[in-house]
Amino acid sequence: MKPMRLPAGSRLNGRTRPAAVAIGQIALAIPLFAALGACEQNTFVPPPPPKVDVGQPLRQNITRFLEATGNTAPIQTVDLVARVQGILQSINYKDGTFVKEGATLFTIEPETYKLKVEQAQAAEAGAQASLKQAEADYKRQVDLVARQAVSQATLDTSTSSRDNAQANLQQAQANTKIAQVNFGYTNVVAPFDGIVSAHLVSVGELVGAASPTQLATIVQLDPIYVNFTVNEQDVLRIRAEAKRRGLTTNDLTQLPIEIGLQTESGYPHTGKLDYAAPTINQSTGTLAVRGVLPNADRILLPGYYVRVRVPLDQQPNALLVPDAALGSDQAGRYLLVVNGDNVVEQRKVRTGPVEGDLRVIESGLNAEDRVVIAGLLRAIPGQKVDPQLQKIEPSQATSN
Repeated sequence: MKPMRLPAGSRLNGRTRPAAVAIGQIALAIPLFAALGACEQNTFVPPPPPKVDVGQPLRQNITRFLEATGNTAPIQTVDLVARVQGILQSINYKDGTFVKEGATLFTIEPETYKLKVEQAQAAEAGAQASLKQAEADYKRQVDLVARQAVSQATLDTSTSSRDNAQANLQQAQANTKIAQVNFGYTNVVAPFDGIVSAHLVSVGELVGAASPTQLATIVQLDPIYVNFTVNEQDVLRIRAEAKRRGLTTNDLTQLPIEIGLQTESGYPHTGKLDYAAPTINQSTGTLAVRGVLPNADRILLPGYYVRVRVPLDQQPNALLVPDAALGSDQAGRYLLVVNGDNVVEQRKVRTGPVEGDLRVIESGLNAEDRVVIAGLLRAIPGQKVDPQLQKIEPSQATSN
């Protein structure tokens, strides 16, 4: 039996004929293929170059410093000892306190030595009386010899007695002075203003028996020394600069000096140089140098590790860039510079001292160069960038 054919556009049980469905699908696909053909004709557009901040080097007058590390040391430090034998009678200070010059710190059994002074003074008085008697006898004998009443031998004996009495008096006077000196040693006094350490003996102990007994130590803290060394190359450079400026060795020892502690920023403590060794240490190739600083508030203690710098000369129109803009590799330090075509270049430079947040560039950079100061990770040598010109603020270069 042949299937029944339906006219075009007629439905069977509510459904469109398959042919009509296919035609509709083709009609829908035509715009899609047209759109795909249009996409194939578009070209690739590269992304815009990255933006980076650039700035021209700051031109500024700077002070060049000699920088070193050193240690503080006391101007004077003395071990206080018992110079006479006796029982320690009293300790007249509190451990670790500041004392003035001449203050009594220890007392060592003074009564015995006071009696010895009195004994020596009595012997001196007796010797003086004997000399007076010998002088009178000598004068009588001189008169008698002149009248030829006694022999010359009698006068010679009188002269010898007088000279002997004179010598005895001198000996007695010396013994008195020795007794007075020893009596003075019974009071151990501060030889200068300073801090006294904890006492090493106790009241009631016998001191100075076999040898001088150390009682304590006194340290002078104001002013205070700073010892450091300068390498041979810096010594040659300093001497050449001094010769150019007409400075003598005495002038160099009066240069200002600045120091800072490990916990301090900058160099808040100032003083002056006062000594430089006459020779270079051959084993280390360095010159020993010393500065002296006032220390009235006693912030600096002997033995501190300190940073030291000494101003040497002025450099006009130095070029400075942010220290954070510098990079380093095996060849040394470098900066990223944007050229006239906005292409990044890597520029090898020689750096100088730090001035605040900025670094002095000795060579390898021109005043007109545009240095990448921010966005360093986006600045790749050989690639273009979109430079955004910024100003390097002078306030960043202020030294402490």
